[in-house]
Amino acid sequence: MPVIVLEARDFLSPLFLVRTLEVFSCCTTFSLVASLDPSELNKNLQHLSTFKIFCMFTWCFFFTLTLLIHILSIIQFHSLIPISWKNLTVTSAVLGALMCLSAAVVFPWMVVDHQEVSARSVAAAVASGFTFLCYSSESYVLGSRAPEQRGYMGSMPGLLKILQVWGGCHMVPLVVEEVQALAGGPPGWQLWVSCVSYGVCVLTSLLTLLVILGDSAGRCCLPFDRFLAGFSLLGVLLYMLATVICFTKILQLKDQNMDNKTAQVVVMETVVATITLLAYTVDLAFSIKLLCDRSLT
Repeated sequence: MPVIVLEARDFLSPLFLVRTLEVFSCCTTFSLVASLDPSELNKNLQHLSTFKIFCMFTWCFFFTLTLLIHILSIIQFHSLIPISWKNLTVTSAVLGALMCLSAAVVFPWMVVDHQEVSARSVAAAVASGFTFLCYSSESYVLGSRAPEQRGYMGSMPGLLKILQVWGGCHMVPLVVEEVQALAGGPPGWQLWVSCVSYGVCVLTSLLTLLVILGDSAGRCCLPFDRFLAGFSLLGVLLYMLATVICFTKILQLKDQNMDNKTAQVVVMETVVATITLLAYTVDLAFSIKLLCDRSLT
């Protein structure tokens, strides 16, 4: 079959331009970070590789995903792929904005050596911030479309589910840092409970995302809105437990005389867990309202 490409005017559209900027900014950012010398990185972090890997994975992953979306949209090949294209593009833009914002904060705060700031580290920090602005711009462009063109992930419940995935992705490096901070000691029950809670919520969020992107909601044995309500309730309960444990850790910081690095990790985990708990709580309210509206009709 012949390959159909965009018309000439489409190459000057805001969506095409902003995706082009995303590809170049992601490539520039991880290239600058990869070229940094070890002397330009923070020497006070014993396990620096965790946060650096998190930032590099974020930029490389969204570079690959955005480039793929960009190519498929140019050759108009996305209609042959068995996925919901409008939900995929919104998810990529919003999740990319959230993850790149996190990388833009974590990189200059936790990775760069503040005492020996170099031109390349400053350029990498600026490029990471510009990457976040590019994905935010795409989110704005897609959000300004009509509701039927945005898809489910462009609605408020869909955005809350993207926020839940963002929170779960953040917990991976934070939990790894906590395990490494134990210096070979056995993890306590608090860490085990937190890991199980985060793991279950990440799996349910990814499963929900895959079902929505694959347009498989109608193939479930039970109504999919009931599954969403159950997953939201489970997320509220588990993250409520994890948040209580995080605040308990903060109260124990002074008693245990933890170093500055461990304290920063605990504070970051508490903030992310609280935001994710709010996302699950509001999502549960939307799910209950949807079930009540359907029961009345």
